[in-house]
Amino acid sequence: MRTLSRAGVFAAACSAALFAAPVAHATAPGDNGTVKIHDASTGEELRRNEPHVCEFYLDAFGFDAGQQVDWHIESWAPTAGVKGETVKTGEITLDASGHGRTEDLSLPDGHYKLFWNFDGENGSAKHKVFWTDCEDEEEGGVASPSASASASASASVAASVAPSAGSSAAPEPSGDDSAAPSSSPSVQGGSGGGDLAETGSGAPVGLLSGVAAALLAAGGYLVVRRRRA
Repeated sequence: MRTLSRAGVFAAACSAALFAAPVAHATAPGDNGTVKIHDASTGEELRRNEPHVCEFYLDAFGFDAGQQVDWHIESWAPTAGVKGETVKTGEITLDASGHGRTEDLSLPDGHYKLFWNFDGENGSAKHKVFWTDCEDEEEGGVASPSASASASASASVAASVAPSAGSSAAPEPSGDDSAAPSSSPSVQGGSGGGDLAETGSGAPVGLLSGVAAALLAAGGYLVVRRRRA
């Protein structure tokens, strides 16, 4: 009976060890952490992954306090000249909450894969595949070369129109200034309506003056005559 009891205790201990082993594996240091690719303009508190970026950084969450991390980035198909070529490396120590971020990084436009290795990891490194594409971002947020050329062309057209407008406007004052002198001689010295107007206006005045003088003379004569009578 004692032998059976001891065998039962031993079997129970072995079973407990077997059940405990997976739990220990699941809670291995840092295994529950995650790393994200973030655009440089994205806040590090956001836990989303952004697989299409220009300037970017690596953002880690949920690792063990003070965990040491070594990471590297490899060029990846289909844009890699040599698949698996390491193009950037670095290391980082996470804070007391298991969080940390790298400085802002940049790579030529292409396809890449991040490998994230940390102390105490169980299994392969954590990884992320992403693209860098700064050309599209520049076209969306910054004027493209073609747009700059169009703007320059528009500026040139505006510059060419401004002088022409100024030159066409300039003769108008000179025309106004010359209108008075030109109209004056035409009235006074012209052979048309100017002379006829002066001759016609002068003749009636002389005739009326003569008639008025004659009337005055006749009236005076009549007055004198009546007084004598």
